[in-house]
Amino acid sequence: MSMTPPTGPMCTRDSLAAELRDVGLRSGETVLVHSSLSSLGWVCGGAVAVVQALLDVLGDDGTLVVPTQSGDNSDPAGWVNPPVPEAWWAEIRASMPAYDARTTPTRSVGVIPEAVRNWPGAVRSAHPQTSFAAVGPRAAAVVDGHALDCGLGERSPLARLEEAGARILLLGAGFESCTAFHLAEYRISAPQVDNSFAVMTPQGRRWATVRDTAITEDRFGELGAAFEEERPVVRGTVGAADTRLFSLVDAVAYAEPWLAEHRPHPAR
Repeated sequence: MSMTPPTGPMCTRDSLAAELRDVGLRSGETVLVHSSLSSLGWVCGGAVAVVQALLDVLGDDGTLVVPTQSGDNSDPAGWVNPPVPEAWWAEIRASMPAYDARTTPTRSVGVIPEAVRNWPGAVRSAHPQTSFAAVGPRAAAVVDGHALDCGLGERSPLARLEEAGARILLLGAGFESCTAFHLAEYRISAPQVDNSFAVMTPQGRRWATVRDTAITEDRFGELGAAFEEERPVVRGTVGAADTRLFSLVDAVAYAEPWLAEHRPHPAR
């Protein structure tokens, strides 16, 4: 069986670090990274080399933050990709492993966040579905206090990142991946929904249901396109990946009125 050789570019820890500096990433800052390893080209060392490069640039005083979502810990009644038979639902609710910040794997956020989650010294927030992991001196402050009924709102790491003046790096990822836009959703009276998951309590594992804000990535691509037309967004290239670097505070502040105007919720 013939295999197609990689076309590159070939990226190394050092080449990635140099290009990250070129696009404006700075030593000592706090950055939330949304990423796609495959977009970079052929990376010698894979996701580990990317994390090393990010930490090389950030230095000892910088903090790296990534989404480490695990949305499969959820009510099977809402699963669509793929759905499961209704006859299974009760047993899934009874058997789903409780969220554990140390062992629960990431889902649908790429392999770079999984590498960060397992990094020496990494800490991870407590939400069973929308956790974040962080490495660096501000890591604990960012991930602490993530409330079960506030996936991406005021009591989530996104609000702590906003307070810290963090920036967002889209590393081969589009604005559809920009979790900070969800913080704006919490501020425009979006509908509330029931949200269920398996959690560990002092009394042991239990299936919990909380009331939380309904979130969706619908129209985030349009929102991002409008945002970068009107606000400062540094565009660049790392490996073969298109990158964008911008203020989280700016992104949330811009998204709030934009979503209220362009994606209004029906009267309730």
